[in-house]
Amino acid sequence: MRYSAYVASNAHVEVMRTATPGLYEYELEAKFLYEIYKNGGCRKAAYTSICGCGPNAATLHYGHAAAPNLRLLQESDIALLDMGADYHGYVSDITCSFPVSGRFTDDQKIVFNAVLAAQRAVFALARPGVSWVDCHRAAERAILTQLKEGGLLVGDIDEMLDAVLGATFFPHGLGHLIGCDTHDVGGYLDGTPERETRAGLKSLRTARVLEPNMVLTNEPGCYFVNYLLDKALANPDQSKFLNVEVLNRFRGFGGVRLEDVIVITENGVENLTTCPRTVEEIESVKSGGVWPPVVDTAPELKRNWTTLGPDGEHMIPITLGTH
Repeated sequence: MRYSAYVASNAHVEVMRTATPGLYEYELEAKFLYEIYKNGGCRKAAYTSICGCGPNAATLHYGHAAAPNLRLLQESDIALLDMGADYHGYVSDITCSFPVSGRFTDDQKIVFNAVLAAQRAVFALARPGVSWVDCHRAAERAILTQLKEGGLLVGDIDEMLDAVLGATFFPHGLGHLIGCDTHDVGGYLDGTPERETRAGLKSLRTARVLEPNMVLTNEPGCYFVNYLLDKALANPDQSKFLNVEVLNRFRGFGGVRLEDVIVITENGVENLTTCPRTVEEIESVKSGGVWPPVVDTAPELKRNWTTLGPDGEHMIPITLGTH
């Protein structure tokens, strides 16, 4: 699992460097498949790659046969790339989002930082004994809080949550168990919590209480889906929170998702994914900066920095500086 995440993380970085206006989405998929095989020995991807750029990023499982990663990348696009590696049956599932131009616009920063805040909230909360449902709720709260600060929403956050507004922007579950399958078994076993019925929560692939050594994905997202926006605008309980003038600016934006493979430890979380995650990290990589970085400026993301040992059989830790 560590190696699979390591290989996929490195491949995502190379795709991030490659992505420029004028390429097609399928060329990003091809670059990823090349990297995981050439440099990681992974002959297969863990699943069909999702390379949603621009408005395509608002389609959660974009990239299948009916929509096969065909968009021509535009300067203004956010790229949402959900791609994982399969190494001897052990898989990774990682999503990166970044501006194709290499620099975030102010609006792109609002959405990206909302999702990053959600990831941080989950990393701070997740540990043995905590419900995965509560982790999803924490992610929802973080996204709504950031959207309010960005001017898209008005009003009280608790009232927004009571009105189920979070699912308008974050309609899928926070993450899933992962191991020998991307969406691994064990989500709803006998004797474990049943599936929730509320929008957003009902899409969770597990509602279990976290235990040591569980491996899951932490993958909050924020999307602008016209159907969901129109539905919220038609609902008086939700529409009162929407700043329509600002919100309309984001129609056609697509969305942002950040997805890491995490292990629940005795005291919290270990993050097996080592991709660029902050605005500064992404802009640095897009402009040719080194990766892994010299300094880990976001230790709250719990990234476990490793490399393949000289024997080619073991992962060994590397130490980065701290700020």
